[in-house]
Amino acid sequence: MATATVVFLVIGGFGVALLALALLGGELLHIGHPDAGGPVSLEVVAGFLGAFGFAGAAATELFGARTPVMLAAAAAVGAAAAVPTGWLAWRLARAARNMRTDATPTRDDLVGTLGVVVTPVPAGSGYGEVRIRLGGQPVKLNARAVQAIPIGAQVFVVEAASETSVVVEETRAIQG
Repeated sequence: MATATVVFLVIGGFGVALLALALLGGELLHIGHPDAGGPVSLEVVAGFLGAFGFAGAAATELFGARTPVMLAAAAAVGAAAAVPTGWLAWRLARAARNMRTDATPTRDDLVGTLGVVVTPVPAGSGYGEVRIRLGGQPVKLNARAVQAIPIGAQVFVVEAASETSVVVEETRAIQG
């Protein structure tokens, strides 16, 4: 293996290491982050270096590059692969940073939901448990009620006492 190939592989490996650092600990390094005033993100630099190094190493071996002209050609192949890879990394990183997400549910979102009793709710003091759906996900909460409610009964949340406990009333089937 030629020395130039090893150099290109080291550059590509450095790019992969930077990418791992950007993905696992990117919040630790704000160097070059576009939101912090830098021109490019760490992900873009990592993608560029990785593609440049590995494409350059492949071209060096394919061309049998031993002369300066052939090494320049291998570097050009590396750059030709690195530019679109860097652009793609920039687009993907920007899309991930600007991705819309739903608001985090709060205790106010509990009021008005329907649920099912999973542990009997005693009358007055004491807690039972109910399962409700919040944001499409099942959530089990401690529940209090004025009247005792048996397992399996459908309930309506009338108050959120805290983030993990609610006051419920049993719903009645409408007779027609």
